[in-house]
Amino acid sequence: MNFKYIHIGNLIQIKFQEKKIKIDRACLFFKCTEHDIKCMFKEESISVDILLKWCKLLEYDFFRIYSQHLIMYSPPASINYNKSTSKLPSFRKNIYTKEIIEFILNLMATEQKTKKQIIEEYNIPKTTLYKWLIKHSESKI
Repeated sequence: MNFKYIHIGNLIQIKFQEKKIKIDRACLFFKCTEHDIKCMFKEESISVDILLKWCKLLEYDFFRIYSQHLIMYSPPASINYNKSTSKLPSFRKNIYTKEIIEFILNLMATEQKTKKQIIEEYNIPKTTLYKWLIKHSESKI
């Protein structure tokens, strides 16, 4: 999965087909026509409330795809990141999915990137990367 470019309509359509949900059910759920559903599949981006409904219907967290994009491609946080006085909740830890871990480990295995490059470019803590390496080598045994 390429987390850099996200075509959410296409990803929804893939999951929709995997779950083998009938289009009539989706039309009733969204209170729209079959044409509207097919148009959503062609959309590169959709509104959050519609995406949330798709998450519920397909029992899949599409928001996680965007979270992974942020983990992989957002610039490093500023020094004052933890000193924020925002009223929004702050999340202490990034969530790395199995796919992200495999992607990172594959970059190192194929020698496309060094450990140092991964730590710097993807802002992954050194200890986290080494834990992945240890765990990955244990699972190969």
